[in-house]
Amino acid sequence: MNTPLAIRMAPKSLKDVIGQKHLVGKDKILTNLAKSKNLFSMILYGPPGVGKTSIANAIVNDLDLHYRFLNATINNKKDFDAVVEESKMLGGIILIMDEIHRLNKDKQDLLLPCIESGLITLIGLTTSNPYYIINPAIRSRCHIFELKPLTEEDIILGLKKAVRCQELMDIKISNDTIKYIAKISGNDLRYAYNLLEISYYYKTDHNVNIEVIKSINNKPVFDSDKDGDNHYNIISALQKSIRGSDVDASLHYLGRLILSGDFDIIYRRLLVIAYEDIGLANPSIGPKVVSAITACERIGMPEARIVLANVVIDMALSPKSNTAIMALDIAMKDIEKGNCGDIPKYLKDAAIGYKYPHDYPNTMVYQEYLPSNLLNKKYYIPKDESKYEQSLKITKDKIDKIKMSLK
Repeated sequence: MNTPLAIRMAPKSLKDVIGQKHLVGKDKILTNLAKSKNLFSMILYGPPGVGKTSIANAIVNDLDLHYRFLNATINNKKDFDAVVEESKMLGGIILIMDEIHRLNKDKQDLLLPCIESGLITLIGLTTSNPYYIINPAIRSRCHIFELKPLTEEDIILGLKKAVRCQELMDIKISNDTIKYIAKISGNDLRYAYNLLEISYYYKTDHNVNIEVIKSINNKPVFDSDKDGDNHYNIISALQKSIRGSDVDASLHYLGRLILSGDFDIIYRRLLVIAYEDIGLANPSIGPKVVSAITACERIGMPEARIVLANVVIDMALSPKSNTAIMALDIAMKDIEKGNCGDIPKYLKDAAIGYKYPHDYPNTMVYQEYLPSNLLNKKYYIPKDESKYEQSLKITKDKIDKIKMSLK
């Protein structure tokens, strides 16, 4: 069986890696680590086809180190036991672990002491954001590096390298066809290689043109910025459209993200929008988004798009309020400026004059809670565009009046 083109084109060294210029290249962190012959446990995360496995393999090749490759889901505990025993015999080993976010507790408990002691240097690979989904015990022992989506120019560079390889030497392909493959690849170099390879074998004369590509692949073409930021621009546009209550634009950008297949970033951004932009104007929206994400994960595509459409329409048409985050940011700026002050003694020690509100009518008693240098400081200023926040304002004003009357 022939080795797939994507495997044959995988870089053997960091100097052959395509893209990821923020991590690989002159004076970049991963290149410098390899040069210095030092390696630390790390997690590489990013969307499919951007080079996570390639970079991991290139690192161990450059360092000429003993390594093993495991998948947190597929490989069983015996496989992990074998790696631990091998690390003890060799005095150290590199473990490249795919889908590290799926590592269960048994395997984690087995590996953690070895990672802690340095017997195992872990290179974890995942498409999910480790700050959200990877167990903190693993995460805290690793340096985390995000791999960015490849640009269209990166994909073109990879394809041009591929058409010069020995197996495709008699290929007939134009620059326009290469650009077309790059456009429909969705920033996934592996996908681009696979499409090029099957197109090469489609006809005996190995003439690969746009019509051949279209007959094999019906994936829609998406425009991509030359600097590779288009994916993030769409995410930003989705948030701004929901914030601006434009339901049609919100659905448009949601559709583009769905077609890109990046559901993790859709879920994360919708949660951010729920609390940053809608917030206290409609506090039920946060749990709604969480429920929608759970439903999407259970039913998958294509039905998940129905759930996302429902929740995005609801979000776009919800009243908006950013008072919670604004209030917290103002408070944090005070703290950063050194405006902290001493915590009142009775809040630190209840025996020193603390008044227990439940002992008083309406559970209300006058006492200062802020440090003395911040008395009368107001952080939260409610809006009155939504009924819920109107009710919070009424409650706040009522509390302030009662407290003043108890002075």
